[in-house]
Amino acid sequence: MTQAQRKQLERRLLSERERLVDALARYGRETRDSEERSRAGDLSAYPTHMADEGTDAITQEVDAANAARQSEELHEIDEALERLYRDPEHFGRCSVDGKQIAFARLQLMPWARTCQVHAPESARL
Repeated sequence: MTQAQRKQLERRLLSERERLVDALARYGRETRDSEERSRAGDLSAYPTHMADEGTDAITQEVDAANAARQSEELHEIDEALERLYRDPEHFGRCSVDGKQIAFARLQLMPWARTCQVHAPESARL
């Protein structure tokens, strides 16, 4: 992998990291605001129909699941940046066989640890 390719992947990792940090901060603010409204007794924040309560509950569960997934992805990105900075010459090598991961795969998922052959079924591109 060339220096220019590593730099491109670094920019992509940093951009994705910033996007995730912003999304998680927004989720935290929205959750905190919702809790504060509940404690303050703001009735306008409460749904007036049982179906609305169910919809709100599902929305909160989906938001929490997304935040968990984003936290996991942020962790993967931080680890990829650490690998890149610690040993740039070996960044992008498959953790199973040590061969270079295809640059096209790294462009899509720069935090990838394995080549497509060794990727889990759910992570194959």
